[in-house]
Amino acid sequence: MKLRLLALLPALMLAACVETSTPAVEPPQDACNATRFQGLVGQPEGVLKEMMLPAGARVIRPNDAITDDFRVDRLNVELGNTGRIEKVSCY
Repeated sequence: MKLRLLALLPALMLAACVETSTPAVEPPQDACNATRFQGLVGQPEGVLKEMMLPAGARVIRPNDAITDDFRVDRLNVELGNTGRIEKVSCY
């Protein structure tokens, strides 16, 4: 009986060393439909007045204070110093 337990001991020790990890769940790449608005990049800010952006969308101007909360479903339109749209993304 003791001999069987000793034979199992190395296998048990190795099993304790195996890393277990849960696969990371990635959010959808385009949960806020930013690809739909990529044509805005390079356009002047004025085009946004003629558009209806999704609820919760943010227009971010240079030096604007924004919250740090990450929401993958929120559309963000970033303006550059020239008043043109530089980036459209989800965060």
